[in-house]
Amino acid sequence: MSTPHPIDAVFQRLRAQHRAAFIPFLTAGDPDLAFTAEALPVLAQAGADLIEVGFPFSDPIADGPVIQASYSRALQRQLKLTHVFETLQAVAHSADWSTPLLAMASYSLIYRKGIKPFVAAAQQAGIYGLIVPDLPAEEAQELAEVCREQDCKLILLVTPTTTPKRAERIVRLCSGFVYVVSVVGITGSREQLPAGLRALLTRLRTLTDLPLCVGFGVSKPEHVQELAEVADGIIVGSTLVRLLEGATLDRTGTLQALRSWVCQLSQPLHARPSLT
Repeated sequence: MSTPHPIDAVFQRLRAQHRAAFIPFLTAGDPDLAFTAEALPVLAQAGADLIEVGFPFSDPIADGPVIQASYSRALQRQLKLTHVFETLQAVAHSADWSTPLLAMASYSLIYRKGIKPFVAAAQQAGIYGLIVPDLPAEEAQELAEVCREQDCKLILLVTPTTTPKRAERIVRLCSGFVYVVSVVGITGSREQLPAGLRALLTRLRTLTDLPLCVGFGVSKPEHVQELAEVADGIIVGSTLVRLLEGATLDRTGTLQALRSWVCQLSQPLHARPSLT
């Protein structure tokens, strides 16, 4: 019997436990890569089932001001893509590491390096899935084929305004899971989750058997608890990245704050099973 892909294995395990995955987001290189190498194990120990690593890009179209500022801080340090891969490889290949990494990367970064070289470098760095927020389904076939050849999952985004026909095309290209954008617009913390999200997830379940993971606007434990009833995974970004603003002045305090906040955010998933 073949061993399941690490991302598939996570969702299989959590499905047996009747709970959703907690997927925190962290910017690579903010404030520097040494901090990233310290922060990733903190996230894993605090309750992450998968970890999404943002690859800084100068013009992130889907990201709100918090993540844009984080990317800017990283890029101001002359961050190099090869150094990001090297840092992630050192973490992912350490003896006690078991949490699959995902890369959130603009297609411009992937195309600039070359699709095959980028996917190969990601694989070598211990990245098991690519989230590409700015790649239209019409242009995704080549990357999807390379990812399939390299056994790297490709995760694309479906939004509340995606038409049913287009959503069907997107989910056919996806592997690992589908990234479901909870709201129209950019990333960032919000007080309430949209009323139409449950209906969107219900429609998507008629199109695919892949896990559905919700991101954008998830910022407090109550959101996580609510989503645990309908989603297979919950992605949390801006509310964690905001903590990085003080990392230059207080690295230890920022790591402690990350640990505490991830524990609080993921606690509803450990306390209450998913109904999916």
